[in-house]
Amino acid sequence: MNTQSLSPELSAIVDFIRQTLPFSALPDTELHDLVRSIEITYYRNGQVFDDRTREQGLRIVRSGAVELRGQDGDLLDRLGEGENFNLHGLIAADPGVRAILIEDSLLYFLPQAEYQELRKRHRDFDRFFNGQRSRRLFRATRSMVSNGTMTRPVRTLMTRDLVSIHSSATIRELAQLMSEQRVSSALVLEEERLLGIITDRDLRTRVLAAGLDGNAGVQEIMTPEPISLGESATLFDAMLLMTQHGLHHLPVVEGQQPVGILTTSDLIVARQDDPVYIVQRLSRATSAGEIHQMLEDVPRFLMHWSDDGVPADQVSHVLTAISDAVTRRLIVLAEDTLGPAPVPYCWVGFGSQARGEQLLNADQDNALIISDEATAQQLPWFEAMAKQVSDGLDLCGYVYCKGNIMATNPDLRRSVSEWQAAVDRWTTSFTPRHVMEVSIVFDIRAIHGDPQLATQVQQHMLRRVQASSIFQAALAGNVLGDTPPIGIFRRFVVEHNGQHKDTLNLKKRGLLPIVEMVRLHALAAGISSVNTLERLQELARSKRMTRYDSRNLADALRFLMQVRLQIQAAQIRESKPLSNHVNPRELPKLAREQLRDAFKIVDNAQRSVRLTYLQGMR
Repeated sequence: MNTQSLSPELSAIVDFIRQTLPFSALPDTELHDLVRSIEITYYRNGQVFDDRTREQGLRIVRSGAVELRGQDGDLLDRLGEGENFNLHGLIAADPGVRAILIEDSLLYFLPQAEYQELRKRHRDFDRFFNGQRSRRLFRATRSMVSNGTMTRPVRTLMTRDLVSIHSSATIRELAQLMSEQRVSSALVLEEERLLGIITDRDLRTRVLAAGLDGNAGVQEIMTPEPISLGESATLFDAMLLMTQHGLHHLPVVEGQQPVGILTTSDLIVARQDDPVYIVQRLSRATSAGEIHQMLEDVPRFLMHWSDDGVPADQVSHVLTAISDAVTRRLIVLAEDTLGPAPVPYCWVGFGSQARGEQLLNADQDNALIISDEATAQQLPWFEAMAKQVSDGLDLCGYVYCKGNIMATNPDLRRSVSEWQAAVDRWTTSFTPRHVMEVSIVFDIRAIHGDPQLATQVQQHMLRRVQASSIFQAALAGNVLGDTPPIGIFRRFVVEHNGQHKDTLNLKKRGLLPIVEMVRLHALAAGISSVNTLERLQELARSKRMTRYDSRNLADALRFLMQVRLQIQAAQIRESKPLSNHVNPRELPKLAREQLRDAFKIVDNAQRSVRLTYLQGMR
């Protein structure tokens, strides 16, 4: 059947619903059949649909507007042209829900029997209605993650012919075995349990260079309890571990029993442009300029990862590992110039670097925590080191922070006790602007130096924030400053003029509100994790957040991160400046709806923050 066989009235209905979700996924023959079951009704402003409404089925807004309100009268959603609601399903999920027309409206009505029959016949149509926004976002994010090279499981590439030796063997026996088998590594086992790993580099540095006797036991030179991963992990997971820890060999295990090994050579076979080698070369760089040249291929990596469908959270972990390696190398170069540090210290990262959530175009947010034993005469060393490292980061593309959140700022170059005193001031005497400026500092992670110094400061932060409901309320006020860019009837709120006219800022209006809300909940709960997804898991595990709310925010975050990754990849491909702005009109209709779902989750979460932290404060 084709549209010519339909009456003009029915053809108009088909043309309309073909452009709406989820009907746009149905074949034309199905649309032509179902349109004959649709009833068209005009209603006046104020019409209410609730549990007393007799006709059950799906209502599609042809023109007009609808509000969905809960049992207590709270506004749940506003629907406009092309959107739909099934009152029966809404009431089953949340008793007391009602739909109220706030304009004179024309509705298309698909009776319950025909509606349910469609759901039975078409899986994607059913999925749209089966579950909440977060599940739709989860599926949308999964659809962006393809089966590219780096998403293959490691078992497809690992070496299964393992060379192993018993823990009681000698170094000489090990060297003979590795020479006979022509391998660069061997696993140390005890009753098939992995105890350690030894590489040819260990033989050079721990035996020959150290003058160790060949009759000594292999346990003296092995790396005990080596980092490993399961065989279902992806090649990208393996690359991430190797990048973060500078590994050349990665055992693959099932339980405690090794089943394979993956090497950097294996990853070269899978993908030539491997960031593991950037990190390795960074460790030998002799200047910031040389480091800058090594990073020139990173944008191309990001573009390939996006094309391969690598999850954005994994991409951000790798890019953060690269920025960590850059920072550490610049610090080592500064120490080569200035001499060794006079007292222990810790260089810490704040913000996205601390959380492991960096993409490209990140500025630097860092600080120094210095041992309390430092004297006034020793402090100029740290000032000089901070300047050299910060200048090097800027040259390498991690630009100076406009807010001066850098170790070059004397207020961010303190001893442990001075940091703790500063935290005390922040949490007891503050202004809204001050809270906004210091909130980023509560995402903190050791990058180089003595990590215990960072731990002391972070634990003090957690204790002070937990003890101050007033400061939590101030943080909540800051969290609510940027609302998601959706207005009445779920229309996008975009910039009306200037350089970014007709666009919205995906990072400022979507990602950061999630990050800041989760940070607030985590600080109030005393959770030390700083990665946002890890914080959400901890919040659900500790029952400080329901699993439903945790999953909603995680799905929204992953979706927005994936969209942002794709935007940056497109900008790189087109040689455009990197930006977090997107024009919703340039997105496919389905992507626009998914973006609205994500922003609606953010909006609901902000309402929860308002009720939890601000109720009774006004």
